[in-house]
Amino acid sequence: MSDREFAVLPEGITPEIFAQAVAKFEAALGAENVLSSEERLTPYYKTMMPVDDDLYKTSCVVQATTVEQVQAVVKICDEFAIPVWTISTGRNFGYGTAAPAKRGTVVLDLKHMNKIIEIDPDLGTALVEPGVTYQQLFDYLEANNLPFYLSCPAPSAIAGPVGNTMDRGVGYTPYGEHFMMQCGMEVVLANGEVLRTGMGGVEGNSAWQVFKWGYGPYLDGIFTQSNFGIVTKMGFWLMPKPPVFKPFSVAYDNEEDIAEIVDLFRPLRLNNVIPNSIVYASTIYEAAGIISRRKYFDGEGATPPEVVQEIREKEGLGAWNVYAALYGTKEQVDVNWAIVKSVVEGHGKGRIITEEDAGGTQPFQYRADLMRGYMTMQEFGLYRWRDDRGAGGGSMWFAPVTVNKGSETLDQTKLATDILNKYGFDYAGEYIVGMRDLHHIIDVLFDKSDEEETKRAYECFDELLTEFAARGYAVYRVNNAFMDKVAGIYGQTQRDVNQTLKRALDPKGILAPGKSGITI
Repeated sequence: MSDREFAVLPEGITPEIFAQAVAKFEAALGAENVLSSEERLTPYYKTMMPVDDDLYKTSCVVQATTVEQVQAVVKICDEFAIPVWTISTGRNFGYGTAAPAKRGTVVLDLKHMNKIIEIDPDLGTALVEPGVTYQQLFDYLEANNLPFYLSCPAPSAIAGPVGNTMDRGVGYTPYGEHFMMQCGMEVVLANGEVLRTGMGGVEGNSAWQVFKWGYGPYLDGIFTQSNFGIVTKMGFWLMPKPPVFKPFSVAYDNEEDIAEIVDLFRPLRLNNVIPNSIVYASTIYEAAGIISRRKYFDGEGATPPEVVQEIREKEGLGAWNVYAALYGTKEQVDVNWAIVKSVVEGHGKGRIITEEDAGGTQPFQYRADLMRGYMTMQEFGLYRWRDDRGAGGGSMWFAPVTVNKGSETLDQTKLATDILNKYGFDYAGEYIVGMRDLHHIIDVLFDKSDEEETKRAYECFDELLTEFAARGYAVYRVNNAFMDKVAGIYGQTQRDVNQTLKRALDPKGILAPGKSGITI
């Protein structure tokens, strides 16, 4: 019998068996890197989802610092059939944070694997470990005077390129499609073996970070948004810093303008006149970054339309606020700026705002910083929107993808607004242009300390998924509580293929069970 007590156990594992596994973790990693007390575990399963966090409680946390230690953890988990959920920085707010999908799962925290292994100053390639943050990488580039931009998600400083890319996140520079800019992975498989994808399997090869494909089937993609392996190194490309960077905004006064806006800017994006991800942000999305709604409205339910209009007028925001940038030599930027101005002014509805016009004010400055890869935490203002006194704490990102056509936007915006308002929540949304696609990003913000409101938030998110899917719109990422539902939306054939791969690569199902709805 074991005299150790654990707050929760993996499903089907006895205290005696788990104590044996924990002892082996401690031998492999050092006792200081195996966390099992309630106090140390709580941050790992505290979430912003509208569910009882106890459902996602972890049995223990193990912190690895080397690939060999990751292999040791995997082999111990394989020996005892113990599930393990891997995180890099664990800052995936709105998508589940660090919590595992299944209660009792061991969390493998890779935040201490934070080496910047190599940056090639000529080719603009990087090779990093999972714990490297964007802030760490930014500081390294600055300290070494390396002329590159990072492409980051909105709350950039505390997130990391490996975790964000593995979840197929996006950024706001011309390199904003992060997985597209990824090149080469090192992956620990469920049997403890190490796979290097692409050119990485060739001894002494120097092209691992420059040629994505290697020989035979391309494998990197199957390790994103999956539970087929644990990525311990990742290569990616850095954008050369241009001589001139010109951010700008265009404000539009009417909500119905969104369809025309999308069609107006699409040719500029397709022709690479505007080379980065264009953002079309709603009033509340932009306002939340700079004010709490209590400044204008302290009532229950959704913010009334007349109050939203007052916010626009007094805070200098549009119903839709377009953000984009130009990059290149002065001659290139001058030519493209003339094209952009001609298109916007010819349309006759938008107010152009340049960096000089904005004068360092928010939210323009925050958007400009994102588009040149500067570190920012401004988007966390969303979590103060409902109450600047700190109440709330609930957030879920709803992120359906559609085509880059204005005809898609009016119905989507109305549908989302109607569902959110029905449950008493605000539409805080934006559209982000990939090139031919639109990511419709909506933050469902609620007060998790309020049991009734939390229940409404769950029902609201469930209805958003259901009603959008009924019209052919599906999300590209989702939080843990809804992973299985979204997997079902994508169809049984895809689920069967994923399960086949899972059984082949991880026959005991020890790696992140439930991730993206994938199990053995």
